[in-house]
Amino acid sequence: MGRYVLRRLLDLIPVFFGTTLLMYWLVWVMPGAPFAGKCGDRACPQGYIDKMTAKYHLDEPLPVQYAHYMADLLRGDFGETYGGRQVADIIVAAAPATAKLALVAILFEAVIGIAAGVLSGLRRNGFVDNVILVSTLFMLAVPIFVSAGALRHLFGVEWRLIDPTVSAGAPLHQLLLPGFLLASLSMAAVARLTRGSIAEIERADYVRTAHAKGLPRRRVVGVHMLRNSLLPVVTFLGLDLGGLMSGSVIIEGIFQINGLGAEFYRGVVTKEGATVVGLTVVVMLAYLILNLLVDLLYASLDPRIRLA
Repeated sequence: MGRYVLRRLLDLIPVFFGTTLLMYWLVWVMPGAPFAGKCGDRACPQGYIDKMTAKYHLDEPLPVQYAHYMADLLRGDFGETYGGRQVADIIVAAAPATAKLALVAILFEAVIGIAAGVLSGLRRNGFVDNVILVSTLFMLAVPIFVSAGALRHLFGVEWRLIDPTVSAGAPLHQLLLPGFLLASLSMAAVARLTRGSIAEIERADYVRTAHAKGLPRRRVVGVHMLRNSLLPVVTFLGLDLGGLMSGSVIIEGIFQINGLGAEFYRGVVTKEGATVVGLTVVVMLAYLILNLLVDLLYASLDPRIRLA
């Protein structure tokens, strides 16, 4: 196990450097002057432009710029915005809200998605199965900005059951509806994935043997079927948690949540390259770490798997 973890950690190194290089290149080759609009309505003085260009190494070749950035990043310095604000401070202030939103969403995915998939898989072609399949198809078909805007107006403005905007600090009770909406697409995918796994495993020899031995159906489903059917679901959930953190731009914008998604959008609009790259690095690290944790969970879910 130790050698496997070490090898996987070493595999993350080229992925880390390759991804950061790609994102750095994509951000800094965007068209337009990087300091446009930084001095209000008037054009920035040439002295200011020259000073900022030298400070951010924009007068040097892109590989040299990237080398400077990575040297600072490996020391824990994510850089600073053109306004002088540290990107690390932006990440520290915005990450808790996005992390809580992503955790609420992943809980909805896991609980509702797996439960719906199990019920659908055990009652294939029945009423429950058809209702779940139609519901998941509806979730996949409706764009998230449509459903989020409609439900926010209905529950927050018309019926006044929730706050239409999330207050500072993002309390958990205010994140229930945004988290459910953020999880809706993936929840449907989890339900369909679980349904397929349950339907396949139900025909396995060891399941028929468990039934023949007289084991209660609850034990057969909960221990023998559900545990083995969770392997593809755990893979999906682990990778989707990183996706939820990076894909929360729409939800955070609609509910005015000051998280990573909102900061990423502001960074793109204002052409704050250091902010965009820094936020991308954080999300990428979340992806890599969660991918490793998912692999380590395999052995505990299925004893037939041995990580060597």
